Amino acid sequence: MSISPGANPPARSRTAAAPDVMTGMILMVLTVLMAPLIDIFSKLATSSVPAAEITAARFLLQILFMLPIFVWRGAWPRFTLRSSGFHALRGGVITMSMVCFVMTLKVMEVADAIAIFFVEPIILTILSSIFLKEIIGWRRYTACAVGFLGAMLVIQPSFQEVGYIALLPVVTAFCIAISAILTRVMAHTQDPWSMQVETGLWGLAFCVVLLTLGSGTGSAVFDPVLPDAQALLWLLCVGFSAAVSGILGVYAYRAAPASTLAPLQYLEIVTATLLGWLVFGDFPDPIKWLGIAIIIGSGLYIIWRERRFASKPVSDAAGTAIAP
Repeated sequence: MSISPGANPPARSRTAAAPDVMTGMILMVLTVLMAPLIDIFSKLATSSVPAAEITAARFLLQILFMLPIFVWRGAWPRFTLRSSGFHALRGGVITMSMVCFVMTLKVMEVADAIAIFFVEPIILTILSSIFLKEIIGWRRYTACAVGFLGAMLVIQPSFQEVGYIALLPVVTAFCIAISAILTRVMAHTQDPWSMQVETGLWGLAFCVVLLTLGSGTGSAVFDPVLPDAQALLWLLCVGFSAAVSGILGVYAYRAAPASTLAPLQYLEIVTATLLGWLVFGDFPDPIKWLGIAIIIGSGLYIIWRERRFASKPVSDAAGTAIAP
């Protein structure tokens, strides 16, 4: 799952030149092909490394991999009190989302966890109506309800297998929806690369605090360990995959409107299923496939409905809500 500190792009016009749109679509396909590798390598690392440490390593390595581009562009963060507060909040919710998702990957199939996470557009739709005053009609609310029913078809058998941890992808989705709203508010005035680095630094700081507090407690989530060579390799792969997918995603959204690219993100479920089957031998059963199909269908309907009938995209509405 591609959860990047600055994954959401600055708002842009719904119209774009055809070559740019095609470039954006190609880059988005490459993004969703790369993103599940983050989860595959994270799951491999969970055999010996706690979730908070994997999250910290991802923040650190992702920043380091992006640092040459960041320096070359000269997009230095502007550390003001108000913007830093927004970045700190984003860093906090993203940290929580990552830790929860890595905890999930330790015991759940990658495809199941990602499928449940894809209720995020549904949660974002509801939160946007509350906080950004988006006008959401009954059709989209109905699609949200249907999407949650689809998620339950995936959660229910997983709940029987692993217990309450099967609900953590929903917590992740809720956190990422909050992060998306904050990002859309900030993106009008800040460079996306600068946002990635500053939020990543805050996320890394939160992880260090959690690991410090968890040191010596024996917690499988927060007690840090010294990774062996194999675990270090998995952590490097996590950071590299996150950095590459994040970069591809940024440039995809700079080339094409979000409404055009959003449906392509659901290809991540297909890629995750294939990789999970090849690496771990996991494959969803028919009931889970039905739930996945319902989640995808409801998400695509929400995207289509917003694209066709919304007077303003959520990102535009966000710009009038709060200015950082």
